[in-house]
Amino acid sequence: MEKILELVNFSASADKHEIISDISFSINKGETVALLGPNGAGKSTIAAAISGNPNYKTKGQIIYDGKDISKLSADKRAKLGIFCSMQNPTEIPGISTVEMLRIALEARGQKLALPAVKVLISEACEKLKLSPFFAKRELNVGLSGGEKKYNEMLQLLILKPDFIILDELDSGLDVDASDTISRELANYQKESGATILVITHNFRILDKLKVNKTIILNHGRLAEIGDKKLLQKIQEKGFCNYEN
Repeated sequence: MEKILELVNFSASADKHEIISDISFSINKGETVALLGPNGAGKSTIAAAISGNPNYKTKGQIIYDGKDISKLSADKRAKLGIFCSMQNPTEIPGISTVEMLRIALEARGQKLALPAVKVLISEACEKLKLSPFFAKRELNVGLSGGEKKYNEMLQLLILKPDFIILDELDSGLDVDASDTISRELANYQKESGATILVITHNFRILDKLKVNKTIILNHGRLAEIGDKKLLQKIQEKGFCNYEN
């Protein structure tokens, strides 16, 4: 299968503290990959570094679709089709989700009038069982944790990325919401052929996704790579095998 992402001898640090130490792995196009590990293993750092968060200094290579993107800014990586939903989405007072999405689409060459953007949002909201009014509010301002995650999913359905990183997307969601988002993720992947990298401690979000690869991190290092059987092993036994 053709690779879409490859980390080669990759390390990442923040505030002069190394968090990820010399790891290498690859992800193929169209795969669903579960990135797992104990708290503090470095999973969120991987997500932030791939998406271009400037708070992290990196070494080694991040190769996306055959090109080294290690030096590219976050906005340029986004234009290449990389979408990252972080644990704590940023609040932006003064700009609505509708306006943000119109600007984001325009940055990717899709110059749509506001009514056309609202139609896209209405269609996405229907899939997520949300009121379109939801998108008229200031971006993430005053929203609960679960509502912010719904907003991230709404953005995903509008922007239609090729490579999706989900860092604890299910955090703050109730059971029904987790099922809805899991279903729509699976539908989107089936329709688009997108690749999904999921970081989670709640395996319910994976129920409707077909996990092809499982990657385990521990203390910033690569502990093990396997298939869905490794995921099932972690579900049953946790991370006790990786404790020092």
